[in-house]
Amino acid sequence: MRKLISLLAMSIFISYISAQTDGTLTVTATTSKTSKPDYSPKNIVAMWVEDSSGKFVKTLLAYASERKQHLKTWKAVTSIAGSVYNIVDAKTGATQASHAARTCTWNGKNSSSVLVADGTYKLRMEVTDNDGVVQNLATFQFTKGTSIQTLNPSNINGFSGISIEWKPLNTAVDDVEANSIYQLYPNPVTNKLFVSGDDIKKIDICDLDGKVLYSSGSQEIYLNFLPKGIYMVYIQTENKNIIRKFLKE
Repeated sequence: MRKLISLLAMSIFISYISAQTDGTLTVTATTSKTSKPDYSPKNIVAMWVEDSSGKFVKTLLAYASERKQHLKTWKAVTSIAGSVYNIVDAKTGATQASHAARTCTWNGKNSSSVLVADGTYKLRMEVTDNDGVVQNLATFQFTKGTSIQTLNPSNINGFSGISIEWKPLNTAVDDVEANSIYQLYPNPVTNKLFVSGDDIKKIDICDLDGKVLYSSGSQEIYLNFLPKGIYMVYIQTENKNIIRKFLKE
């Protein structure tokens, strides 16, 4: 019995380690003025990552050295984590003289430089140009895992030209295999979508912002409930996660 417990513990430990994929998240978004642009085009901005429960993970960008207290949402999240204005390894700078495209990256680690577990995370953005009276806020959900995920959300709440890409390391062989096995057809689709592949545990239909619209354990999915547009399919298997896109006509 003791040997069995040890083996089970080792199995859980190995699974945990294998579920911590190294990689890079690259983020780009263009900021714009708020509805109360007292100091525009001058502005302060922060971008950071939270886990699925809203717990602070790491700041990616913070341009607000002297006025950072006015980024109220970012301040509150870091305060709850016990590290107010945490900018460990973040891209930092002073108040920005104009609105422009902001780019930053995340290495999959928290502010303590520990690689976090794979799963769903939130990318959050905050801009203000009026000492925090009004903020432009945006939140995007993405998946950190063994598959590449590319998101191009629609313009929202003062942010445009948004690009979010998670790219895991050392996945070239897996990507080739996944590309040949896990397919969607027909694509474009009008009514019924088929997902090919083995060992599929769950299939999520998501919008381009990463919001889950429908989940299924079946590889045959009826899409009558979806309006026309472009959607993502998040395929969870025994060993990997795969992202696909399709067009609903």
